[in-house]
Amino acid sequence: MKRLIASILLITISLVFRTNAQEEARAAWQITSFDITASVQPDRTLNSTALIAAKNVGRGSGSTFTFRINSKVVIKSATAGGATTPFRATPEARGPLQRVTVTLPSAVAADGTVTVSLVYTFPVDNNTGLASISPTGSQFLPLSFWYPSINTSFTVRGADTAPFRISITGGNAISSGVEKNGVFEQNLNGQPFFVQGDWERIDGTADGKGIAAYVPKGWGQDERKQTDALIGLAAAARTFYATALGPAPDAPIRLVAVRRGSGMSETGTVLLETAAFRRSKVDAATALLISEAIAHLWIGGQSAVHGEGSGVVRDGLVRFLAGQFLEKHFGRDAMQGELQRERLAYAAVAKRDVPLARSTQLDDTYFGSVPNKGAMVFRIIDRRLGHDAFMSILKSQFQSSKDNPNGLTLAALRAALIERGGQAMQSLLEQQFDQVTDTDLMIGLPQQRGAGWVSALRNLGSTDAAVQVTATTQEGQQVSVDVVIPAKNFAEAIFKTTARPVRVEVDPEKLYPQIDYSNDIAPRGRDLAELLDETKRQLTASDYVRAEAVAREMVSSAPRLQEARIFLARALLGQNKIEEAERLFRSALDEPLPTPSTIAWANIGLGEISLKRGQAADAVKRFNDAVRADAEFASSVAARAGRIRAEAGSSPVDESAKTFIGQLDQAITGGKKADLDARVVPGELVRFINGLVGTQPEIWQTRVLRTEMLDANTLAADVNIRAKQLGQEVSGPAVLVLSRNGGAWKLQAVDFFEVR
Repeated sequence: MKRLIASILLITISLVFRTNAQEEARAAWQITSFDITASVQPDRTLNSTALIAAKNVGRGSGSTFTFRINSKVVIKSATAGGATTPFRATPEARGPLQRVTVTLPSAVAADGTVTVSLVYTFPVDNNTGLASISPTGSQFLPLSFWYPSINTSFTVRGADTAPFRISITGGNAISSGVEKNGVFEQNLNGQPFFVQGDWERIDGTADGKGIAAYVPKGWGQDERKQTDALIGLAAAARTFYATALGPAPDAPIRLVAVRRGSGMSETGTVLLETAAFRRSKVDAATALLISEAIAHLWIGGQSAVHGEGSGVVRDGLVRFLAGQFLEKHFGRDAMQGELQRERLAYAAVAKRDVPLARSTQLDDTYFGSVPNKGAMVFRIIDRRLGHDAFMSILKSQFQSSKDNPNGLTLAALRAALIERGGQAMQSLLEQQFDQVTDTDLMIGLPQQRGAGWVSALRNLGSTDAAVQVTATTQEGQQVSVDVVIPAKNFAEAIFKTTARPVRVEVDPEKLYPQIDYSNDIAPRGRDLAELLDETKRQLTASDYVRAEAVAREMVSSAPRLQEARIFLARALLGQNKIEEAERLFRSALDEPLPTPSTIAWANIGLGEISLKRGQAADAVKRFNDAVRADAEFASSVAARAGRIRAEAGSSPVDESAKTFIGQLDQAITGGKKADLDARVVPGELVRFINGLVGTQPEIWQTRVLRTEMLDANTLAADVNIRAKQLGQEVSGPAVLVLSRNGGAWKLQAVDFFEVR
């Protein structure tokens, strides 16, 4: 019996080893380059030929090659190694994709290479920010999955990046890399994309050499001044990262103004909303986007980011480094405001978050978590190791990974950090990267003990927390002490002061990601997110007295939070407390790095004050600056309405645009889809048009209140619409965006529609 059992065990072990060996001896493909030729067709189809070079980095040979691409793509043919080869397409479970498996003519051994060529078409029925075909400008961004890729942003390894060559027929195209006769060649690691449009190029000089901005034609001096400021910001970021991480990659930097798709950046090319070039000063959102985009030239561009947990490096580490630059360039106060916004964004998802190293863009918590929590974790690491030591490790990792086919991985970075930080660092990284957040720091009311005051501390998390604890006395003085609160344990903060503390706070810098921030302060107050929501409700209900009380509570809790001061100023203005409101609005505009919302609401507030004082010209300017800020829906509506009031019947109206809008009204009430399609830019407003045709309005009357040229060929019209549909009468404001094509106006977009 013993021999029988031993034999069974030996057979079982042998089978396990054999199975594991077979599992390990598999092919694994890594793309080494993309070569894509594409052309936009009149039938709203993108025709493409993609040549993909890949290496088998697995341990076994591979007889098939599998990639993902948009589910609407129609593949016409596939070749591998120069020979036509069969392929099979099936729906992909993760995202709007299809999985295509190409059978190779012959097996490719480990470390071998293969070249796969695909001919395919991509029809675009409805224009989006990811994929669009339009006379006013076409674009295909990576998240449209318009080109074949083995891994996507929906996987823990992240999307494939590699050097690429891209040729787009039709002219006026922008991608990344060096342009040669209309062909873009990118030697850094990136994802292929392109945008087409009609721009004016503005080149940077001196420190901004190699940086260019592409802006709509017909802009004035104000836009040019802001463009120069953005180029200067990109140049400063490039210099900062070159000092911190090593010499800058030799790659051009492009800042491109787009109506949609803004926020995407890829290997030196950044798509920015047009408003970023029209605001009165550089705003926080744009500054963060540009500084992160420049950092990606090193992280992901020069050093490819591969492996599980790639988002922690690609998004979390980049946001940490961007924060370092913003603090140096704009000052500590500006960075404190950014940290509060990061904390608010993370707090909204903290209780349902997934481990950082396992999060993908399919998780609805990804963008609230990975960039923000990731940056927090790297700030903790920076404090633990010391800034110089941490940056030395990063610089070494970047330099060693530049020519490494495996690129920069979270695993390699973790190993280097643990080597320097030891067991304590390993425990920290395991908790923060591999487990869900469980940290919750708590503080009690201060109690007098001898000649000082003591507050009890508690840490419900699984890792020790080295924090600062701050007490504010009755006289407004602050006393801080450093304390280590053991994991799942208690500690004390001892303040050596005879003055009575009226407020104490643990981790005032909010270094640690937590599941609950509301118990960090004693006496315990309400959480910032709760205060923000309540103030919004009170302002909407015009209860300005209550809104003031809540806003003051918020300002006391978070003095660097711009939203708190703007809410307070709006509440004061609602009560006609003009002097204090004006002071707060002006101080908000003087912030070194205001948010777009701050720029908009501060100018709206100052515009209203100017109207109260009978200063119509100044009011028009203020409201105009608020409109140009294009921050969010509520401020845009208020700014446009305020501007029309301030102009008091003298608002400019383009007669040709007014005539076109009258013709559009007739087409809408006529109910013929062909007539509507003829007056709308192809591919735009598809659902809007179908809705009008499906339930033909009995009445549709548009009164043009104001028009404004946004650039040489684009116009925005403030209108009021009165309509009757299905027996119900509605009315309200809207903004119609018209574009001039072949000398005639067409409807391009409806920026907002408050007809109800």
